[in-house]
Amino acid sequence: MKQTVVAVAVMSIGLGAAQAQETVVKLGSAAPLTGTIAHLGKDLENGTRLAIETINAQGVSIGGKKVKLELVGEDDQADPRTGTTVAQRLVDAGVKGVVGHLNSGTSIPASRIYDQGGIPQISPASTNPKLTLQNFKGVFRTIANDVQQGGALGNFAVKSLGAKKVAIIDDRTAYGQGLADETEKAVKAAGAQVVAREFTTDKATDFNAILTKIRAASPDVIFFGGMDAQAGPMLRQLKQLGVNAKFLTGDGGCSPEMIKLAGDAMTATTYCSMAGLPLDKMPGGAAFRDQYKKRFGGEVQLYAPYAYDATMAIVKAMEKAGSPEPSKYLPELKKSNFAGVTGNVSFDDKGDIKEGAVTIYSFKDGNWVPM
Repeated sequence: MKQTVVAVAVMSIGLGAAQAQETVVKLGSAAPLTGTIAHLGKDLENGTRLAIETINAQGVSIGGKKVKLELVGEDDQADPRTGTTVAQRLVDAGVKGVVGHLNSGTSIPASRIYDQGGIPQISPASTNPKLTLQNFKGVFRTIANDVQQGGALGNFAVKSLGAKKVAIIDDRTAYGQGLADETEKAVKAAGAQVVAREFTTDKATDFNAILTKIRAASPDVIFFGGMDAQAGPMLRQLKQLGVNAKFLTGDGGCSPEMIKLAGDAMTATTYCSMAGLPLDKMPGGAAFRDQYKKRFGGEVQLYAPYAYDATMAIVKAMEKAGSPEPSKYLPELKKSNFAGVTGNVSFDDKGDIKEGAVTIYSFKDGNWVPM
């Protein structure tokens, strides 16, 4: 597995002399850059990259020393075992902070490696509550967790969609199962019945066996906890089986790729949630979209704004502490309080983002539209 290092030099008068005086500070990025959700992983890395390039272009000094940031990017393949290998590689590379991982099932085991290495980790995408409940001092997230998101999904299914009977499927990952569990709790608390609970894997493409079982239960709403790579084909197969239930999924399926994979199976009764605000409702969303498109030639997928804010949080903490050393800047990271692209960035005592928002989207005119 190759290690990608990206550096953007700060332009200034007398560049040669300035470079000689610069201190290089490495920041790590860990996400799936290959496989079925590589588009989401690349989006996450792009957000981190954009923050680093922006900071370097503006120029940054930490403790009176001019600093050049370098991004060390790793592909965790959305695999827990690979994720721990990647985490150790980043620690060994001397990174001073990590933005990642994407999948909760990868973030959770990797977090132990970072904790042992004394390296702060901020996930812009992992929503399983367990991530920040391990009593590790340096684990944070810039996105709402599954308790918040699952509660919103369950309430939406029952109170807004009028569901009496709900079927729930998950992909047996920490993310998918965790979100499904929280959604199930909320569905039951709202007074509806869970008539089926099935599971698949995050590598599956054929869902006919479980969907046939679900069809027999005649649910009003089907919820899937997992990623777009499975949600899209699943929705196609539901249509082929003649299942007319409303379809609901979480942030893992709330992407342009989901629309592409599901094709004509996408209808006005297809919904998803995003842990956060729509990009155009984020305080810095419009400017970020333009900056992202200009730099990368494409649209934001999901997690780039949260990765951008995570990177900014690390660097701002370093500036306040006057040091890039984790032990020195971690206390300042815990006290983060600034206006980011996604909104105000501040963490509670567990490391969760405060006031994490959740938005429900419906499919309309070929796009996800916030409700």
